[in-house]
Amino acid sequence: MTDRIIEEKGVVVRHGVIELLEHWLLAISGIVLIVSGLFPMPLPRRYYITDLPGMAWSGDFMLTLKIHYIASIVFIAVSLFHVVYHGMLRHNAMLPKKGDVKESIDVIKTFFGKGEEPPFHKYLPEQRIAYVGMAVIIAVLIISGIAKTYKNVYAPQMTFALVSWATWLHNIFAVLFILAFIAHVAAILLKPNLP
Repeated sequence: MTDRIIEEKGVVVRHGVIELLEHWLLAISGIVLIVSGLFPMPLPRRYYITDLPGMAWSGDFMLTLKIHYIASIVFIAVSLFHVVYHGMLRHNAMLPKKGDVKESIDVIKTFFGKGEEPPFHKYLPEQRIAYVGMAVIIAVLIISGIAKTYKNVYAPQMTFALVSWATWLHNIFAVLFILAFIAHVAAILLKPNLP
């Protein structure tokens, strides 16, 4: 989508309905995946979350696993839609360009009062770099999650090495996803990144 300027309201419409729907479906399903991914560990009982009103369900392993699977269907579907839809339309403004790393460092320096922020296009260089980083994180989570689900549902005899690799990758990249999510929200709250 190209930007649309609504002068009487003083706003620039940067994203259309499809992009906003994609973003929020991915965000909500991602948050549900984080929570439902942590709850099967005995966290809810250990930290008395199950004692909170309406939270007894959080200690039920099978229920939280089902919630995780349902949220993953939405997460995977939206991710695949994003790749296919934007790939077919050749939307490449979010892909990194030459010089983005250097520009990102310069922009980050301005957060600390060093230098002036250069003019930007629709996306900041650090947004383009973060986009690829998040894409890699999401891809690894999906692939490792599918491997773990396949083991749980169809192939309980899957080799220990494969299950171990899938689990380690899923756990490490889940932590990276949480950190990226926190950084994303922090970037919005700490500094408006609008041109």
